[in-house]
Amino acid sequence: MKLYQKILLAVDLHPKCDNAAVKKALAIAEETGASLHLIHVIEHIPAYSLGQAYPSIIDLEEEILKEATKELGKLAHKHHIPADKQIIVMGSPKAAIISKAEELKIDLIILGSHGRHGIALLLGSTASSVLSHAPCDVLAVRIKE
Repeated sequence: MKLYQKILLAVDLHPKCDNAAVKKALAIAEETGASLHLIHVIEHIPAYSLGQAYPSIIDLEEEILKEATKELGKLAHKHHIPADKQIIVMGSPKAAIISKAEELKIDLIILGSHGRHGIALLLGSTASSVLSHAPCDVLAVRIKE
């Protein structure tokens, strides 16, 4: 029996942030023979943050989605991850990662963790929320600032 069959790697598409998590995910996938899925979650832009420019929120989100699709495609191509394993969704990162993990019957979620301190620690983070609510194992890879 394989240790892991399906891995979901959550990426934020900032190369410096995710290199450690990407390397770890690729190594585990290779070692276990698991399929590797990439997920990037784009948070909705609150209407009040743009003031009077509300109609442009949709255009801005579409532009962000287009750019994220391009960047995720580059990352996937670099590591030979097929298009059907690339996922981009809009919404809450915590909820989207957990939802996709359940939908795809993921065995392991891998994501980067900044090791928050102070107020960010009190408010929680994506990594801690995913760890608390995930339907599977979670590996939080420390991101060196």
